[in-house]
Amino acid sequence: MTDVRSARTGGADYRPMTDGTLAPYLAGFSEVAAILGGAAQDWKVTEVGDGNLNLVFIVRGPRGSLIVKQALPYVRLVGDSWPLPLDRSFFESQALMIEDAAAPGLVPKVVLFDAMQALVVMEILTPHIIMRKGLIDGVEFPLFAATLSEFMAQSLFKTSDLYLPAAEKKRQMAVFCANTELCRITEDLVFTDPYRAAKLNRWTSPQLDDIALEFRADGPLKAAAQAMKLKFLSHAEALVHGDLHSGSIMATSTDVRVIDPEFAFFGPMGFDVGALIGNLILAYLSQIGHEDKKGGRDAYRAWILRQITDVWTLFSARFVELWSTEGKGDAFTAELFTDAASRAALAEEQARYMRALFEDTLGFAGCKMIRRILGLAHVADFESISDKDLRASGERRALRLGRDLVVNRTRFADIEAVAAAVVAADATR
Repeated sequence: MTDVRSARTGGADYRPMTDGTLAPYLAGFSEVAAILGGAAQDWKVTEVGDGNLNLVFIVRGPRGSLIVKQALPYVRLVGDSWPLPLDRSFFESQALMIEDAAAPGLVPKVVLFDAMQALVVMEILTPHIIMRKGLIDGVEFPLFAATLSEFMAQSLFKTSDLYLPAAEKKRQMAVFCANTELCRITEDLVFTDPYRAAKLNRWTSPQLDDIALEFRADGPLKAAAQAMKLKFLSHAEALVHGDLHSGSIMATSTDVRVIDPEFAFFGPMGFDVGALIGNLILAYLSQIGHEDKKGGRDAYRAWILRQITDVWTLFSARFVELWSTEGKGDAFTAELFTDAASRAALAEEQARYMRALFEDTLGFAGCKMIRRILGLAHVADFESISDKDLRASGERRALRLGRDLVVNRTRFADIEAVAAAVVAADATR
């Protein structure tokens, strides 16, 4: 991992790339040219970025292809009125390399990080599609739950005090502590803005005007959301992806990969797990707007519901397995738990730990669901529904369930109870 002092990106020579300037620039890097083959004039560059923050290009050569992602000095979704540091490309490249070491083959390989131009060149994923688009189109991904549970278990466990020596964890934390601007976006957009009259808030109006006002006056909800924000601010449990949702996953029927960890930092593990589950719930509740007739997506709803339960069940089992077999960090020192009585005591503590992580997961899931409907950046699952009344009806159910997950996160017995609540919420359509 690069030293924190190398996190300075951009400079006097920084310039946003274009279809015409990228190939000549990349020609100066032998590792890139070796993969693409030929010379710069033989390469085809296509801008494909449709995200909120960055430029993204596909570069195709005679021998192979690559993805290039370049940070802009502002939030692309909003424009240059919202400046943003270029350092986020550094954090993304570092996170990808750490995640690849922890969970090999589950993220794209980094080929090059160029600090001067704030860009990352990485393995292209093809014929993968963004999972969110698949969820809208009713596509099933057979390896999704197994892959994401493995990714989260490995990447979270192996950057935690359960696995790392304290000094090494602190060294890694020191690097990612500098990712303050992207953390601030999350702190505001996820945990605070949906509960106040923020300038950038938007929602399906006028259909949701009443519930938006209601949530801004909801004391218990605001207190619970701020309790989750405090965990986000203060619980440096592991390196979290920071933006793990269906738009940050590329998949086929035979492969699933996690992309875009530029929001990575050391925070609460439940933030990643909750973000993923919350987005799956949104996908489930949005199916009302993607079926040709009532009930036409019921089989697909059942598939999504299985992903919700399987993700948590597989993740929690794998995490505890890793803890029991590879727990060599400075927390829960392994040599203290070699006899039968001590191992039994450790198992009880592991159960308590996972219960707390489950409750965090639900709280963060609910916060994510609410912010995706009342905040700045919405999800295509709902936004692609042209009938505003139909869209708002699904969003309203998601808001009610999201509130329940945040406020009553300690009352859900298990993931099956969450799944039952999802089905009950949808049954009111």
